[in-house]
This record gives sequence, C-alpha cells and structure tokens, in this order.
Amino acid sequence: MKFLDEAKIFIKSGDGGAGCVSFRREKFIEFGGPDGGNGGKGGDIIFEAFSNLNTLIDFRYHQHFKAEKGEHGKGASRTGHSGENLIIKVPVGTQIFAENKETLLADFTKDGERLVLLKGGDGGFGNEHYKSSTNRAPRNASPGWPGEEMWVWLRLKLIADVGVVGLPNAGKSTFLSVVSRARPKIADYPFTTLVPNLGVVYFQGKEFVMADVPGLIEGAHKGVGLGTRFLGHVERCKVILHLIDGTLEDVVEAYKIIRKELDLYGGGIPDKPEILALNKCDALTEDVIFEKTKALQKAAGMKVFDLSSVSHKGIPEILEALSFYVSLPEKDE
Repeated sequence: MKFLDEAKIFIKSGDGGAGCVSFRREKFIEFGGPDGGNGGKGGDIIFEAFSNLNTLIDFRYHQHFKAEKGEHGKGASRTGHSGENLIIKVPVGTQIFAENKETLLADFTKDGERLVLLKGGDGGFGNEHYKSSTNRAPRNASPGWPGEEMWVWLRLKLIADVGVVGLPNAGKSTFLSVVSRARPKIADYPFTTLVPNLGVVYFQGKEFVMADVPGLIEGAHKGVGLGTRFLGHVERCKVILHLIDGTLEDVVEAYKIIRKELDLYGGGIPDKPEILALNKCDALTEDVIFEKTKALQKAAGMKVFDLSSVSHKGIPEILEALSFYVSLPEKDE
C-alpha cells in the first residue's frame, strides 16, 4: 500500500428536502384542509478515526464527498426521509485543517473518535405547518435549507512509539528492517526513503511501533526537503532514536544539524527523550569507534550506543533502552 500523509478534499453535507403543498382529499370530507408534510433533514458529514488505517492514499483518487439530500415532504402529513449521514474513515493521527492550512478543525488521536464536521440542512416546512386561525388553507411551503460545504486538508501524523531520525543514508531503514518485519526500500544512496515506514518491534515480551522517518536535512524545520511534514510524524512519538552515520568524517556536525532542526521545529520534540547511536560500526575499526563515540558523548552530553545493523552489534541494548521509555506512563497534558 502506498503511503500518503496529506490530501485535500471537498465535503458537503446534504440539503434539506422541500416541504410539500397538499390538501386532504377524502370522500364526504368537503373541507379537508392542508396536509403537506415537512421535508427531511440532509445527511451530516462525519469523520471517524480507525486504527487499522495508516495512509491517506484513498483520498488521492476520491476527493469529493457529499452526504445524501433529505427527501421532499409528501401528502397525508408525511415527512420526507432524512438523508443518510456520510462517514469518512481516516487513520488515527489525522488532523483536519481548513482550506488555509492553518486553522485546525479536528485532531484524531484515538481509535473510534468521531466528529460531525458539517451538519445537514433542515427540511422545509409543508403547508400544514402554516395553517392558522386566519389562514385555513395555506398554499405555501418552504424549500429545504442547504447543507454546508468546504474544502479541507487532511494531514496524517503517524502515531508511533519510537521515531527514528538522522541525516539521509544514516541507516534508519536498515535498522527498522532488522528489528521488525517491515521491509522498507534500502539502497546505498541518500533519500532512498521518501515516505515514513512503520514496523512493529517485539522485544522481551513487549511490542512497540517504530517509525522510520525520511532523512532530514538542514532547513527541515522550514520545510526544506519536505522537512515539516517529516518532522510532524515525530511529534507523537514517546522517544527519539537518533542514528549517526559512523562513516562520516564529522559525526559531531551531523548530530548538531539534526538536533538543531528538531529544536527549531518545536512541537514538543525538543523535550522528548533521545537515544543516540553511532551506526555502521561494522565498517569502522575499534579505535575509530572509540574516538567518534567519545566526541559525540562530549557534544551531546549523553551516552552513545555503538550500533551495526549488519552484525547486530548494540541492537539488544538499544531496544532495551527504547522499551524503557515506551513503557513509561504518558504525562497528563
């Protein structure tokens, strides 16, 4: 299934049905009076979050959503049927923005959450409604009220326990493929990963979801390289796994670039716990690993794990550290 984390769609609730002009016609009843029923209410536009969805790809091919109109009123005081509500299914983690892309209308964070975003129009009144002591045979009825309509943006922020970040070609996808059953595209060139990948990690009887976020570059917090969209997927993670390519000449600079982008983006990311790992250690000598690890620890002020997805070096230790943060209870907002 292809991944899509942003889509623009048009939504319209149903129009209300028109009221009916009708008079009672029965044998031996000379003055039957009005019996035109009211129109039915139009259907609502309802969004509902489902945990078994993880992409907005369906909205690439289906972009217009209209709820059913209410039926017109009928004679014999019969009210028209209300239009069916239209339920639009979205993944958990979806945000709905107005057309300006700034006004947040909804944020779905739990499975089964529902929101009536647009209400259907009310039905019009039939002529029976207008009957009064001074007007015994009204011949007027009102049309139904129109439904609401608007364009909205859907933006998906993956809900994962662990977000894996780093510069392009840092080995994030390889790591995900080793610790889970996910099979992301892997190649020896930057920007192999163009969309986030999810994998479920099983470790010591626990399981948690890990998201491999496409490589970030300098200026990501401003949207460079689709950085703001990629960073959005890290917002909901409990812990960040920061991978540094050990084959780079200056690993400290690589760390500072990503750390700066995370801090400038905000969104609660700077406050999240971080696990730092020097990756691709299978390609380095022990002396080089020691020197680069020492330099990273000094710059970051935290423990640095030695990691090799190829030889599986350091993987159990990293998973144990990640599972500790994943199991911590969530803080009340």
